[in-house]
Amino acid sequence: METGWLVLLSLALGLFVGAGFVILLHMAERRGNDAVTAVSSGVPDGVDHMIDALDFAGLVLDPSNNVVKASETAYTYGLVANGLLVHEEMLRFVARVRTTGDSVNEEITLARGPFGEAIIHLDVQVARLGARYILVLAEDRTEAYRLEEVRRDFIANISHELKTPIGAISLLAEALEPASDDPEQVRRFAKRMGTEATRLTQITREIIELSRLQSTDVLASAKLLDIDAIVSAAVDQNHVVADARGMKIAVGGSRKVKVMGDETLLTLALNNLIANAVQYSPDGSRIGVGVHHGDGVVELVVTDQGIGIPEDDLRRVFERFFRVDQARSRNTGGTGLGLSIVKHVVQNHGGDIRAWSQIGQGSTFTIRLPEATAETAASRGEKQR
Repeated sequence: METGWLVLLSLALGLFVGAGFVILLHMAERRGNDAVTAVSSGVPDGVDHMIDALDFAGLVLDPSNNVVKASETAYTYGLVANGLLVHEEMLRFVARVRTTGDSVNEEITLARGPFGEAIIHLDVQVARLGARYILVLAEDRTEAYRLEEVRRDFIANISHELKTPIGAISLLAEALEPASDDPEQVRRFAKRMGTEATRLTQITREIIELSRLQSTDVLASAKLLDIDAIVSAAVDQNHVVADARGMKIAVGGSRKVKVMGDETLLTLALNNLIANAVQYSPDGSRIGVGVHHGDGVVELVVTDQGIGIPEDDLRRVFERFFRVDQARSRNTGGTGLGLSIVKHVVQNHGGDIRAWSQIGQGSTFTIRLPEATAETAASRGEKQR
C-alpha cells in the first residue's frame, strides 16, 4: 500500500515538473518574440520594398553597422562586402549621424572596381531610420561631372579655334598700312585675310550647326527621303575639288533606297565624309561612295585611299575639334568639327556611324540608318515612289 502511494506521488511530481518546464519554455519564447517585435518596430514598414525599387544605391545599417538591406546598385558600386559598409568616408558620415542625429548630405569620389581605374562621383545622403537604424542613399553624379567637363573643354576649344583666325586677320590688317605702296604685298595680305575670314566663317557656321543639332529633334519633322538624291547632291558638292586634283568619285551599290529624315542634314553629313576623303587622299586617287541595305538597315559607305588614321586616334575622330594631323588640318582649313557634326546628324536620325582605318591604306566611314518601309511611309501619310 505504501509502495502504491510512492508511485502515485512520483508520477504527480513528474507531471508538475514537466508542466513547469513547458510553462518556462512558453514564457521564454514569448519574451523572445516580444524582443524581436521591439527591435523590428524601429524599422518603418515598406523599407525592403523601397530599397528594392531604388535605381541608385540604398542601404540600411543596424547599430553594429551591419547591412540589413541593400539595393543591387550598392553592390555594383562596391559599397557593400561581407554584409558591411566598406567605404571609410561613408562610415564617418554614419558615425556623425549617430552622434548628432542630424542628416548628412555630401558629395564623394571613389574608385569603381578593384583596379581603381574608373572613378564615380556620388551624392551621398545619410539619415536616421527609426530609433536604431541608419539609411544611406548614394546617387551617381558621374555623368553630370562628365558633361560639365565636356562643356568646359568645348568653351576652351572654341576660344582657341576662334583666336587663331581672328589673330591672323588682326596682324594682316596691321601689315597692310605699311605695305600700301606695294600693290603686290597688299594683294598677298588681302588674299590671306580672305582665307582667314572664310575659315572664321566656317568655324562659326559649324558651331551654330552643331548647337542646333544638339537641341532639336530631327525625327519630329522627318520626311520620306530618297538616298539616291542625297548621294547625288553630296557627290556634286565635291566634284570640282576632286576633278581639280585628278580624283575620281565612284558611286555604286543599291538604288531606290528610302529613309526617314531631314534631307539637308543627311546631305551635309555625307558631304562632310566625302570632303574629308578628298582632303586626306593623294592626287589621282579614287573615292568610293556605296549604298547597301538589308535587315531594315541602310548603309552609306565612304572609302578613300588616303593616309589613314592611327588606331589610338580612331576612337577620338568624332570628338569636337579633334584633329589627327593638326598642322595639315590648319593648312587645309579643317575645323575639327566636321565628323562631330556627322555623328550628331546620324544619331538624330536614329542611326550610328562607324570608322575603320589603316595607316597607308586609307579609311572607311559607314553611316547606318533605319530603312523606311512602306508601313513607315503610310504611318506618316507619305507615298513610296
